[in-house]
Amino acid sequence: MGPLTLAMDSKSSRMTSSDVSNGKVWTFQVDTRKFFASVSTREDKPFDFLRILFEGVIAGGTAGVVVETALYPIDTIKTRLQAAQGGGQIILKGLYSGLAGNLAGVLPASAMFVGVYEPTKQKLLKVVPENLSALAHLTAGAIGGIAASLIRVPTEVVKQRMQTGQFGSAPDAVRLIVSKEGFKGLYAGYGSFLLRDLPFDAIQFCIYEQLRIGYKLAAKRDLNDPENAIIGAFAGALTGAITTPLDVIKTRLMIQGSANQYKGIFDSVQTIVREEGPTALLKGIGPRVLWIGIGGSIFFGVLESMKRFLAERRPGLRQHAQSPKQD
Repeated sequence: MGPLTLAMDSKSSRMTSSDVSNGKVWTFQVDTRKFFASVSTREDKPFDFLRILFEGVIAGGTAGVVVETALYPIDTIKTRLQAAQGGGQIILKGLYSGLAGNLAGVLPASAMFVGVYEPTKQKLLKVVPENLSALAHLTAGAIGGIAASLIRVPTEVVKQRMQTGQFGSAPDAVRLIVSKEGFKGLYAGYGSFLLRDLPFDAIQFCIYEQLRIGYKLAAKRDLNDPENAIIGAFAGALTGAITTPLDVIKTRLMIQGSANQYKGIFDSVQTIVREEGPTALLKGIGPRVLWIGIGGSIFFGVLESMKRFLAERRPGLRQHAQSPKQD
């Protein structure tokens, strides 16, 4: 997103935003009969898929690495809480265990997610009805999540095995997992991962995008970085709380290794509830909400900042932005 020029028509409750960097004119409108904020686009030049993909990859990769590094200790504590059965104690040493190997997966996974999400979202916004912009955000988030899962799942398996002390290094973890469980061991819990992450990605990005649209309408201007960060924190914390039971199931399936304590998603739910009670499905909700709330703040703040940084350096942007206005 680049510099915006906003204009509000009070009679029609319509706000127009000219995005210089994209060569687009965005129209936001409020309709009390519609549940979701709506957004429509009118383009001055063809849809540039490769540019949007490239900028999404760079911005997403940067945001993913920053947030993962900053909040890795909280994620480690959350994983150990969820892995502990009964009254097991939580070890607070080695909270950065597995970070280097995890970043090797987080960077391409975050880059792939945003790189797929951004062009998919913009394409969908052009074809769905204006009052269903939330559907475009939900769908784009799910598609981005599916693409990124091919990298995320092996990264998550290795990370969580290291966080729970099963391996000392990422290369050892990969080698031993493959030797004992086969290549499919790197995708342990893939179904539960999708069960958790697809709803999470779709809901989080939908809430974030819809809140941004609503805020722009109320403020009659574009958002600054702190405002993006606050909205990101709220969207992340709310989504994190809702999806905690799915996260617990995913963690148990991923760390069980060759023991095969759980036979699948439904068996793990039944076993956990029978042996530990229903509240066990909410284990780690505190660290998870804190981690994802702060993470959402950092991620979306960095993401929007990087998108703007890249947009401002596109060839011809400054000449376009400084050209004389036509009455």
